[in-house]
Amino acid sequence: MARRGVAAIVTQFEKLSDPRIDRTKRHMLLDMVVIAMCAAICGADGWADVERFGKAKRAWFARFLELPFGIPSHDTFGRVFALLDTGHFLACLHNWLRSLAGSLQEQGIAIDGKTLRGSFDRASGRSALHVVSAWASGLRISLGQVAVDDKSNEITAVPKLLELLELAGAVVTLDAMHCQKETLVAIRARGADYVIPVKANQPKLFECLQNLFESYGNKDYQDPAIRTHRTVERNRGREEERIYYAAAAPKELRNSAEWLDVRSVLMVYRHRELASGAVQDEVCFYITSLPPKIKRLARLVRDHWGIENSLHWTLDVTFSEDRSRIRKGSGPEIAGIFRRLALTVLEQDTSLKSSIRGKRLQAGWNEAILEGIFTGFTEE
Repeated sequence: MARRGVAAIVTQFEKLSDPRIDRTKRHMLLDMVVIAMCAAICGADGWADVERFGKAKRAWFARFLELPFGIPSHDTFGRVFALLDTGHFLACLHNWLRSLAGSLQEQGIAIDGKTLRGSFDRASGRSALHVVSAWASGLRISLGQVAVDDKSNEITAVPKLLELLELAGAVVTLDAMHCQKETLVAIRARGADYVIPVKANQPKLFECLQNLFESYGNKDYQDPAIRTHRTVERNRGREEERIYYAAAAPKELRNSAEWLDVRSVLMVYRHRELASGAVQDEVCFYITSLPPKIKRLARLVRDHWGIENSLHWTLDVTFSEDRSRIRKGSGPEIAGIFRRLALTVLEQDTSLKSSIRGKRLQAGWNEAILEGIFTGFTEE
């Protein structure tokens, strides 16, 4: 079983360029990729952990890897992965995930950024790495990531990420920072729809939506042009009420040369009552290229936060991403890719009824469980 799973990895990464010169190649690059990937699934949070895992499982790895000089040291893992071309590595990964995810038709794809706080390097003057990730909320798959250049920001990174993804028929959700004309053009160019919040960083658009929904409010939202949907959630002493209001976009937005393909507008009112007794109220506006089907829009808005709760929170709490001190060259980005892939593998597993942490522990303890998780994922 494990051999079939490894064969699937080798197929995807066999064209990955090796940054080393021939006379320095004691360990095979594909062996190192497989060991690091399995280690990330089983609880390894750094290159030293990867070496320990490899040595503990050397007999198991020897069944399907060549290992001409045994298990590489943590220094070797760190040095080689620091030299890797992240663009080439990501291209291999995205091709694989694209085949696994299949059609993304009508799937919500949340895109958001995260800083790997421990990846800074004072000695070289390098700031912490910031990456932008795409998360298929319904499928619970991390579709890919790109690093934000030190001299740039998320706004310029998002179009680069979109170019790597096959998004035909999907719905992209982002935060208000990305309510940018160029971003909408990039999303529509990939054949996807969008749902994006609007805040004061776009003052004219924000004022337009504010005035529109104020006019609906003056009619107590009884205008037949508007649709409403209400939800209430209770969790850990907190109660949150959300009321969604959707309508077809006004003519000036539908015909706008600035905001591409706006079909509907949305307002969300949130009322929270915390266990402490504190009360919070918030109103948010959105534009979307979708029709004003209120329940679908409400689900997409709600699901966007899945990238924060299911991806970013899990990476920090379960994979200790913020505490990782991998910081040389491409190392932080490559390690981040392994973590996201490991999380995707574990999220897709149906053989174990356990938390992500529980699955990592069991896979590390029991090679048969790891083989089942790994093979099930690669054969999807």
